[in-house]
Amino acid sequence: MRRFLRDNGLTIFFLLAFLLALAGQAVAGQAVFNDRQIVDGGSPVSLAEYVTSSDFAVDVAENWQSEYLQFLLYILATVWLVQRGSTESKPVEKAGEESDADQRTGAHTVDGSPRWARGYGWRRTLYSNSLGLTMGVIFLLSWLGQSVAGLAAYNGDRLSQLRDPVDWASYAGSAEFWSRTLQNWQSEMLAVASMVALSIYLRQRSSPESKPVGAPHDATGAEG
Repeated sequence: MRRFLRDNGLTIFFLLAFLLALAGQAVAGQAVFNDRQIVDGGSPVSLAEYVTSSDFAVDVAENWQSEYLQFLLYILATVWLVQRGSTESKPVEKAGEESDADQRTGAHTVDGSPRWARGYGWRRTLYSNSLGLTMGVIFLLSWLGQSVAGLAAYNGDRLSQLRDPVDWASYAGSAEFWSRTLQNWQSEMLAVASMVALSIYLRQRSSPESKPVGAPHDATGAEG
């Protein structure tokens, strides 16, 4: 058990942090929701009712989709785009698709290489792009989830104001939907740009997200 915890400590830490943050969001969100309910003349809801509501679902989904969009764009962009001096970039001379030898596929596999990396055809192509594809699917599903949950919450507000509900297409093209969506996208893009640029000049000793403390500023793709 101790070895398992050590070998998987990074994943376990962030999953626990995620669950704690999600629980905190649920409790704080319920308090805000109930305060609004009382002001509007409605009845407070229980925590169980709140976490199964469209209001909670849309808040969670809109954050998930922006995070996975960030990862998707970063994974794809770093194939072709580089930033000299950044640990978040591969070496400048390796911009673009790399050779089978560089990627250790086909005839260039080594002991322990994944089985699909050894083959040819669609299996190797699929496995070679599996990370980006998976991130893309999760992004699309969470974006769809946000739009559906957001539609339910939006129509709930409209009905309480004695206004007609709208259909999914109208909501997905509305300022309400894109205001919620873009406020998350802009923050994710800024965070990535900041990490790429700051890692050129700043260091964090012993972190793989930083180059070695004494590495030159123009060292690219070097990890500490």
